[in-house]
Amino acid sequence: MTTKLKHLTTKYALSLHTTTPELGIAISNFAGETRSQIWNLGRDLSSLVHQYLIEFIKPQTWVDLSFIAVAKGPGGFTGTRIGVVTARTLGQQLDIPVFAISTLAAVAWSEVSKSKNIKTFAVEMPAQRGQIFAAIYQFEPDTSKLKVCLSDRVLTPEVWQETLANWNTNYQLIQAQSGLAATATSILELANLDWQEGKFPNWSEALPYYGQHPVEV
Repeated sequence: MTTKLKHLTTKYALSLHTTTPELGIAISNFAGETRSQIWNLGRDLSSLVHQYLIEFIKPQTWVDLSFIAVAKGPGGFTGTRIGVVTARTLGQQLDIPVFAISTLAAVAWSEVSKSKNIKTFAVEMPAQRGQIFAAIYQFEPDTSKLKVCLSDRVLTPEVWQETLANWNTNYQLIQAQSGLAATATSILELANLDWQEGKFPNWSEALPYYGQHPVEV
């Protein structure tokens, strides 16, 4: 009886990262049980994501989930869209909130525990046509949250370098180029911080951030 009651009261959250050819999934109850996995699916991501989700979530079930988190971009157009659509569909069907988290914010968050003195993180990622996805975040120890100092945007390398040159605090520059699916756990942790504050975003509010059109206009 005790085990059954524990199962009924223990809630989990699931995150998806599909902005690159890799699929990253993480699940946690934020009480000592967290697991994650990465698959390099390439162009098969769109056709296999649901299959991998179904297998990964076991032994938990969909009704065990309290919320979904997803990397909203920036990243590859098709992969980002697949992840957000999948998360929105699950959120709608399960009637649970969906947190759309910045890919760059997740990269910054993954560096917070590694950096003792630096609290500001400038994150850059290659974009199309020689431009750069960029953002700057600051870790606030008092709240254990990330403050957005410069929101996600697309810049030319020259403007980005000028922005950094004029920045008035010490920062750590992070180049987000590979292994981004590994930040699925960071996506989950950032969403949980909002969840703990009582935020309950409807699935329809989860929108992708592409930053650029997939083709030149």
